[in-house]
Amino acid sequence: MAERRVNVGWAEGLHARPASIFVRAATAAGVPVTISKADGNPVNAASMLAVLSLGAQGGEEIVLASDAEGADIALDRLAKLVAEGLEELPETV
Repeated sequence: MAERRVNVGWAEGLHARPASIFVRAATAAGVPVTISKADGNPVNAASMLAVLSLGAQGGEEIVLASDAEGADIALDRLAKLVAEGLEELPETV
C-alpha cells in the first residue's frame, strides 16, 4: 500500500472550500484513495461528507493511502495539493 503523510497547508484546514478542492482532486486522481488523521480510521477521499467528518485542522498531519496501480503518482499530486494549500490539482509534481 502506497502512503503519504502530509501536514494540511490550508490555514482553515479541510473545511468547506479546501475540502471541496481536495475531493474534486481525489476524484480526478483516477485511483481510489483514502484519507485519515495520523491516528484515525481511513475514509474515502472522494466523499465530501467523509472528508469533512475528519475535522482536519491547518497544520495537522493526515495520511493519504491507496493500493491501486499508479497510486504513487496520484498520491504525490494529492500530497502536494494538501501540503501547499493549492487551489487545484498540480499538473506535475
